[in-house]
Order: sequence, then structure tokens, then C-alpha cells
Amino acid sequence: MPSAPAMPVSASASPSFSPAQKEYLQGFMAGVAASGQFPFTGHTASGQLTASSAHAATGNLAAPPPEDTVFGTPLSDLCKEERWKHDEDPLNAWERLIAHADADKFPDAENTYRFKTFGLFYVAPAQDSFMIRLRVPACQITAHQLRGLADLAADLGGGYADLTTRGNLQIREFKPRDLIKVLTRVQDLGLTSRGSGADNIRNITASPNSGFDPDELLDVRPFALGVHHYILNHRDLYGLPRKFNVAFDNGGSLTAAADTNDIGFFATRVTEASLSKLSALDSQLSASPPAPGVYFRVQLGGISGHQDFARDTGLLIKPSEAVAVTAAMIRVFAENGDRTNRKKSRLKYVLDAWGFEKFIAETQKKLAFPLGRLPLEACEPRRPVIKHGWVGVYKQAQRGLNSIGLTVPAGRLKPRQLHHLADLADQHGKGELRLTVWQNIILPHIADADISDVVRQLHHIGLATEANSLTSGIIACTGSKGCKYSSADTKSHALATSKHLAACGLNLEQPVNLHFTGCAHSCAQHYCGDLGFISTKLPDGGEGYHVVIGGGMDQEQGIAQEIFRGVRASEVPALVEKILRTYDVRRVRGETFVQWTRRHAIKELQEFLSA
Repeated sequence: MPSAPAMPVSASASPSFSPAQKEYLQGFMAGVAASGQFPFTGHTASGQLTASSAHAATGNLAAPPPEDTVFGTPLSDLCKEERWKHDEDPLNAWERLIAHADADKFPDAENTYRFKTFGLFYVAPAQDSFMIRLRVPACQITAHQLRGLADLAADLGGGYADLTTRGNLQIREFKPRDLIKVLTRVQDLGLTSRGSGADNIRNITASPNSGFDPDELLDVRPFALGVHHYILNHRDLYGLPRKFNVAFDNGGSLTAAADTNDIGFFATRVTEASLSKLSALDSQLSASPPAPGVYFRVQLGGISGHQDFARDTGLLIKPSEAVAVTAAMIRVFAENGDRTNRKKSRLKYVLDAWGFEKFIAETQKKLAFPLGRLPLEACEPRRPVIKHGWVGVYKQAQRGLNSIGLTVPAGRLKPRQLHHLADLADQHGKGELRLTVWQNIILPHIADADISDVVRQLHHIGLATEANSLTSGIIACTGSKGCKYSSADTKSHALATSKHLAACGLNLEQPVNLHFTGCAHSCAQHYCGDLGFISTKLPDGGEGYHVVIGGGMDQEQGIAQEIFRGVRASEVPALVEKILRTYDVRRVRGETFVQWTRRHAIKELQEFLSA
């Protein structure tokens, strides 16, 4: 056996070991422990020392203590991000932020990760600056908050704000010296960015027309807000194995894309008629049938970037139980998710390893009330959502009032547009706006008599209000100009495609969604679009896309399939036009784009498009 490195020891102090010495000792002691070479020394019940384990009331006191673990995972097995979290809670990074602001210094890799817990992202090399991501719970924001964010973007940022696919806002191009100013100004607006990045629960989304949708089963905003505030006030719900998404669907006319979330709560109605179907399903019931009423069905495991949607669990819970169930499920994930492999650390992989029943059983252990069950067939089916229903003028449940959904090109707004929207909300509405997961905005509570004036003013600031089937469904992630992971300028390419389609003279009966995403993280959910584009670098270094086709959510749920690889970015607008013209010519009457694509094999579609 080789001798250990020299380790000088002071008589008055504990040994001070170098990293190399510590690594050697750790390996040496582990080897001795594994070989059973530690002599046993313990205490008997009377406190005497014994060398026999059979007579001891303690373990071997001559052996080193076991290695510390994080929910059972040894520290030596943790990935670097988990080790950083173990060494210091990222929520304790305030002094680090102050120090970086005082020094006007950009962070190293460790602090870059830590600052994400505060919603601050150092986005070099795409931009040598910071981005802040806000939490906008239930996708509801006030006119006052929108004005404040507009001023923040103008005063300290890059002069624009981006809407995201989680119904929130990002503001970019902050310098390190302004970090504390940015955070405190956000807090002064009654908003927060805490937990909007890193391994945390992201913005809690909800159907964007909750509270005024004539077709909704339940106003889900109180439950989304309840989860939001519970998270903010419980530190143990930070520092998860990986990010976590929760959404609430009101069962009405607009989608919240809840089936792409780790947990999706779907408002559903149970009636005497639907319960009458139970006779053939009794074996699936764990208790007596529920009373007729509105409940939440629970879906789990959505992660569209990994080509998986959330699946129904069979759970039927009272709305009042939703926050508690969310907290319990997140804690089960926190305790059992993989903290060694970042690629396998999402909830999906716990569910894949355990199955739904074990996960539900572990959740039940944390709850003081029983989880209800009901076969899906014994609930009223969810009404189909209106595709592109987030754009246009719609009657509200409140007599004489309307909501106006507007298209935000590529999800980017200038401060003057934000101010104008806030003014319209105050002057013609009730001082609130709704953000959508489609990177658009809804202006609610507009009186019948004011619609034409509001629409005119929206058009004046460059925001359309018509659900144009070729341009209103285009969404794009940040792209290479703001994200180091992206290999293409997705926003510019999305805008170029939108401009081309608007000028090509093609009119479709059915709307089509186009999703541009810059990397495998799939922030723009390319697998869920009618047409999806994921960026790639071409052999000559140019920007290009792999193209997928036939994806959808809700009643069109399905993962898109790849149809073309390595299409040059400049060729995408013409390709999209050709695909849509081919669809328009070859479809049968009333057939949607998704129905048409799924009626044909990929090879057949490729042949159509090569003609």
C-alpha cells in the first residue's frame, strides 16, 4: 500500500489537509471500511467499553461517521449544482449580489447558478449582461406593474420586454452594478423574481381568461395564487432536483397548455349522468362516488422537450385540496428525484422508475385527507379549446364587457407599447391585463361601446387583434441574441416568417401554430406546434433548423415528427408557405392541419412537398 502524503499536525490545532490529502484520506478510509478492518469499539448498555459488537448498545465508535447525504444521495455522488446548493443555500446569496453590484462584476460559474434562484441570469456570451425573469402568478398583471416594468426596461435594461411561454415577462441587458436596483424596483411593484430560475418551481400558470370566460367551470386564479404564495413562504420548496412546472386549466375556451406541465390541474365537472357510467367501472373506485360538482383532475409528468405529455392519474380532488396536493407532490419529488444526473432529474423520470401508483402512495403519506379517485370516463369530457382563441374580441361572462386578445410579434414589446397597454387597461378596463403562454396579451373588461376605439389604438401601436391563421400563432424563444444555448436567432427568423406569410396572399380556414426554439430545452415547445423548428448549426456554420410537423396540445395532443433536417434559416419562410399551400390544396373539407398531417405518413408528406 502506498504511503499517505505528508500531513503536518499541530499540537494545538486540528490537522489542516490539502484537497489532495483529503481525497486520499477519503478513499483510504472508504477502502478500510469496505474491508471491515476497523476494530470494533462500542459502549454496552451500562456505559462500559466493549470490543464485541454482540454486547454493544452502540455502533462502532472507532469507525468514521458515514458520509453526509442529500435525501440519501452521498455528497460525493452529487452533480456540481447540487453540491453548490448543499454548501450554501442559494436563497442566502443576497450579500453575494451586493458584492457583485458594488464591484460591477460579472459572476463566475457558481455564482451564475446561484443568482438564477433570484431570477437573475447572466446570459453571456449571447449578451454580456443580466436578464431578470419575473413571476406573474395566474398570468395576471396590473397596469401599475406593467408601467413599472416598462420604466425598468427603459432606465436600466435594453429598452424592451419579452413575453414567455410561461405567461410571464423577462427584461434584459442589465449591468452588474444595477442588480440590487433591479430587484428592489421589482419588489416595490409588488412582484418578485425569486425562484424563477435554477432548480425551482417556475411561474404558476392559469387559463388566461379565468374569471371572465363564459365557458369556464371554475375561476382557477385563487388556486394558482395559493400555490404561488405557499412556495414563496416555504424554503424547503426551493432547491429541487430540477425545475418544476404547475398549471391550472379552468375547463373553458382557452388553453393553459397544462398538459405540458409536471403537474396539471384540470377543472372538470361530475354529474349524475356522468356518474351513471360507473356501473362498468366500479372496480376502479377506492371509495364511494363523489357528489356531483366541479373538481380538479390531476395529470403528471408533462415535459414536451423530452417528448412527453402529462398523463391522467385517476385522481379527482376538491379544488380546496389543490394547494396541499401540490405541496405534497413537490416534496415527494424533492426527496426522490435524481441529484446526480441533470439529464434525468425531472419528475418524468421518477414516474418512469416508480410508476404513478407508487408516486401517489408516497404523496398520500404526506396528506391528512384521502386522495379521491374516479375513472376519467365518469367525468364530463372537457370542452374543446378555441385554437388561437387568445387573439380577438370575445364576450365575457359579465354582461356588456369583452376581452380583447392581441398579437405580440415574437413576444417582444417596447416600453411605449407597455405604457399604452397600461393606459388602455386603466381608461377602458379595470386596470388589469392577462399574459398567455402563447406570448400574447389579453385586455379584459372592455365595454361594448369602447371596443372599436381600443382596437384602433392597439393597431396604432403595432398590435393586431385579428386571429389571422398565418401570423397570430407564431411563437419563438429568446434565440441566440439572448441565450447561450441557442444556435439560431429564433426571434428574427420567426418575424421574417410572419412577414413573408402576411404578404403571400394565402388564406386558410383553420389556424396553424409555428414554434421556433433554439435548443433541446424547447422553451418554445417545438414538438407541440403544427409546425416546429429546432435550430441547428449547418456544416458551413450557418443557421438552420430541423423541422417537425403535426404536433398539438389539448384535444390535438401529440408529439410532432421530424420531416426535414438542416433547412437553412433563410429558406424557412418559403418552405412554410409551400407546406401550407400543399395542405390547402390536398386537405378534405373541414380538415385541420394536424388532421391532415396525421392522415399521411412522413414519407408521403415529403413526397408531396418535393413535387
